[in-house]
Amino acid sequence: MSALDRLAACAGRWRGSNRLHDPHTGKPEDSASTAVLTALLGGRFVRLDYGWSYRGAPQEGSLLIGHQAGHGRATAHWIDSWHMSDGVMACEGAVEADGTIAVRGGYAAPPGPDWGWRIVVRPADPALHVVMRNVTPDGEEALAVEATFARADAGGGAARG
Repeated sequence: MSALDRLAACAGRWRGSNRLHDPHTGKPEDSASTAVLTALLGGRFVRLDYGWSYRGAPQEGSLLIGHQAGHGRATAHWIDSWHMSDGVMACEGAVEADGTIAVRGGYAAPPGPDWGWRIVVRPADPALHVVMRNVTPDGEEALAVEATFARADAGGGAARG
């Protein structure tokens, strides 16, 4: 049994809401959001593709999650049209007993030191939760994104991306 089995069991289409804690205005901005969760390579990887909007402009992102059982760590590669532009963030972390994936990556913030980014994906079928936090160089965390989804397809099952 793979550590990603609980998340892979949530494969399918999801609809919900996205709340961006806008760093430009200091205020939250809510938008409708969709997600497709796909198990890949026999469940060895899970991909979460999602869409949301910022000030009416469509945005999208993708998170490819794996688990290296021999090393006891989760890995993820994250791309997002609003947050990452044309970059890819490599993240590492853990898969918790309840199937929650918690990973952390970093990004350059010149002229200062690098900042961190933490992503938590919590499968709680019939719900799916994604929380992202910005992490200062001192380790202080600030909520950046909160997304909550409910199944859009009646029976779940494997979605093909």
